[in-house]
Amino acid sequence: VQLQASGGGLVQAGGSLRLSCAVSGSIASIYSMSWYRQTPGKQREFVARITNDGYTNYADFVKGRFAIFRDNVRNMVLLQMNSLKPEDTAVYYCNYLPAPMGNYWGQGTLVTVSS
Repeated sequence: VQLQASGGGLVQAGGSLRLSCAVSGSIASIYSMSWYRQTPGKQREFVARITNDGYTNYADFVKGRFAIFRDNVRNMVLLQMNSLKPEDTAVYYCNYLPAPMGNYWGQGTLVTVSS
């Protein structure tokens, strides 16, 4: 299984970015996908998750600003990030959790929000 994340970049505060993560290889019929982020010196933190049946949950600090979607045909997860803040600057990682077991990570994509 391989995960390829893309879409990061430099954006001004208040702007938007859309991250994508494509899963390839042996893909389970049931899986959830998530986004995490990490800044230097800090632990990786949860951002958003979408389950196989479309249930979503978000970290409090992105509620109302970020939205997670999945494209089951192309085996992709998207993270639409709006109203970006400088504190959203981080490397964003996608995570693939297939049922019944497994835990896979993408390579990360850097998001930089300037003030």
